[in-house]
Amino acid sequence: MNINLSRLAGKNICVACSGGRDSMALLHYILKNGPSSGITLSAVNCDHGMRGEDSARDSAFVSDYCKKSGIPAAFFKASGFKSEGEARAWRYSCFAQAAEKFNAAVATAHHLGDNAETVLFNLARGCALSGACGISEGTVRSALPDGRTAEFQVVRPLLDCSRAQIDEYIAANGVPFVDDATNFSDKYTRNYIRHNVLPALEKAVPGAAASIRRFCRLAAEDESFLCSLASEKYAIYRGVCYIYDCSERPVFGRAAAAVVRDVYGKKNYTSAHIDSLYALQGAKAGKKFCFLGLTAWREEGRIAVTRDDERPAPMPFGQFAGTYGAVNLNISFSPLGGALRFDADKIPQGAVIRTRQNGDKFTKFGGGTKSLGDFLTDKKVAPHLRDRLPVIACGNIIYAVCGVEISDRIKVDGDTKNTGYILCKAD
Repeated sequence: MNINLSRLAGKNICVACSGGRDSMALLHYILKNGPSSGITLSAVNCDHGMRGEDSARDSAFVSDYCKKSGIPAAFFKASGFKSEGEARAWRYSCFAQAAEKFNAAVATAHHLGDNAETVLFNLARGCALSGACGISEGTVRSALPDGRTAEFQVVRPLLDCSRAQIDEYIAANGVPFVDDATNFSDKYTRNYIRHNVLPALEKAVPGAAASIRRFCRLAAEDESFLCSLASEKYAIYRGVCYIYDCSERPVFGRAAAAVVRDVYGKKNYTSAHIDSLYALQGAKAGKKFCFLGLTAWREEGRIAVTRDDERPAPMPFGQFAGTYGAVNLNISFSPLGGALRFDADKIPQGAVIRTRQNGDKFTKFGGGTKSLGDFLTDKKVAPHLRDRLPVIACGNIIYAVCGVEISDRIKVDGDTKNTGYILCKAD
């Protein structure tokens, strides 16, 4: 086992160590060879509490080894996880805390076989190109217990090392380790792939795991290029995310996924959601697609995506200056340049500032009453703004659509004594 430590030279490296053979081999290797490269070593151990006394034993083993070897270490313990995803989120939160404590990059012991296993597993589930990129390095964001979000670097020094090379290193150097009994059970899909599929593949195609690793590098290059194109196809403006029309499905799909996943934090999106967004490009302006607490609106040349819970609560009518929901609103009784003027005394008691509701009626400036929805359509107000623009209302009677028009009911005339001004800025 020969690891190139030159890229880690002079860095603080915190090894994620479970006590198993892979992480112990990595910990031992850096302990032995790191000083010559100026590497400062530390360790982090996470006891998920999912194996009772066995997991506690493993953590005690790591603690004892680190004390004897003079390796500073951070230990974390938890229990009660309902899923692997929940356990992984907690584990990476522990990594973030250790990275902050030791001012270090976190090194995991994933190796060549782990990478091949991950790729095969992802392909079998019908992944996109990103799933074929395998196990990667880079910057990770994770939530800390105090509510902060931390960024830290993850490195994988063993990704080009085989299972056999690790075993040879352990035997040659007498590296102690403990075995996790669950690693030997085929009831877990990944274990079945590790114990049965990969050996059969290596027998049929010698060097398959190494070839899959090369494939991953090429896939990652392609994915990076497509994502760079996709980054030009969406933008955030005044709290709304826009996906611009794009006929190239691979580029549009990545732009849409970035909006849903990264901007709005909806990790449970599916390919069906992305397909529906892509199809929305062919719909008429005003059509919408609701999913995962979001609404996508078809507009000219783009799709606007908004969060459904952004509509603010009604508030009593009066002077107001600030952000109301997603727009900037200023209601004043002193002149405002470019503002809508209205007769403040014609606003009835009990009027509120809110967003539109079913049944709202609006009497246009100059006369003529129609539903608020029809009025906004006639005015060509962008569909995604129709539920976000503040209105002044009493019951279902609308006295002003802020930023658009006042009702004929509150127009300024020769009897007006108190003039109000509405200035509303939205996209």
